[in-house]
Amino acid sequence: MHPLTKTLTSAIVGFAVGAGAVSGGIYAYHDFIPTAQNQGSNITTPYAKVATYTPPTLPLGPDTISNVVKRVGNAVVKIVATVPQQTSVSSSPYFNPFFGSIFGNNLPQQTSIATDIGSGFFFNSQGYLLTNDHVIHGATNIQVYVPGYNKPFTATRVGTDYATDLAVLKINAPNPVPTLVLGNSNSTPVGAWDIAIGNPYDLSHTVTVGVISAKGRPLTIGNRDYRNLLQTSAAINPGNSGGPLLNLAGQVIGINTAVSTQGQGIGFAIPTSTVMKILPQLMKDGHVIRPWLGVFIGTDSQAIAKQYGLATGTGVIIAYVEPNSPAANGGLTTGEVITAVNGTPVSSASALKDIIDKQTVGVKVNITVNDQGKVLTKQVTLGQEPNGPITVPSNAGLGN
Repeated sequence: MHPLTKTLTSAIVGFAVGAGAVSGGIYAYHDFIPTAQNQGSNITTPYAKVATYTPPTLPLGPDTISNVVKRVGNAVVKIVATVPQQTSVSSSPYFNPFFGSIFGNNLPQQTSIATDIGSGFFFNSQGYLLTNDHVIHGATNIQVYVPGYNKPFTATRVGTDYATDLAVLKINAPNPVPTLVLGNSNSTPVGAWDIAIGNPYDLSHTVTVGVISAKGRPLTIGNRDYRNLLQTSAAINPGNSGGPLLNLAGQVIGINTAVSTQGQGIGFAIPTSTVMKILPQLMKDGHVIRPWLGVFIGTDSQAIAKQYGLATGTGVIIAYVEPNSPAANGGLTTGEVITAVNGTPVSSASALKDIIDKQTVGVKVNITVNDQGKVLTKQVTLGQEPNGPITVPSNAGLGN
């Protein structure tokens, strides 16, 4: 889990519209109780227990938090992922700079092994667990440490979604495993108490407590665009990624994902409202099918609006077109201003993404653009979003 190093906005709105791939400088960190079946249902998703009610406000006492942790703690696991990395031979302690010069600028690469420690939790008694995609992204071996077992289990990937940073893993345990109930993040108010359980800095089953500080936080984190995160004051550190954020009923309301190093008590979690939309697709298909346009949008300004003869705040400027994307194949180019899709005006990057998200893969959409004052309509066939990062060149943008 990496530190958060940037503000909530950036010069280029870092997402490929319809893809969820992001360019930016913020970094992500790397049975409830025996009567849970009476408190959950399979109405929302057949794969996990889901709360059907808003938990009552519990009286706070010296043992409130500890009782919750005792009931749910065994469903939280530690994840150790082994990730091969390519490094320059110059970083090896055996590299001699003198002899290394014969390679010029093409130094040989060597493979090193990195270990990423994260957290996760079981949502299905057959060994299915949720975590962050960034915890296991690129891993060739995933070990899951389960309370009550002396040796770790080797996990297999069931489904991953790069855009929302969610992953489902499965282990083959000899007995049914304890599970957590997915609660309702939408009905969780700002100011509500929350509990985080995870493995920060490999300190297993660390418990921290805070409150929901805010909801609906959008963040650009590495190459991911999070549009709707819970903000919590519960301490979250490297190793907490993928662990549960719980309410006082012991229900999961979020998956801990990121932390700000610029201030204390600023952590972020993926809400269960997002999880429950994604989970059925991850279980069924192993990935999420989303329509994809393939453009990155530049920030509008009055100067650009004047240059293109637009009303302030009308239209979005294409800062970059991903090669071989639907946008590229449909003739969209850098510098054009998208003003409408299928006749619906576009006033912001998020508005454009919302319009694209409502379409389906393979559908044709009419994109109205303003190209240096010339209004054109181009037809684009939407593709399927890549399930991975898209890197935008550092020089992407309109320039001066």
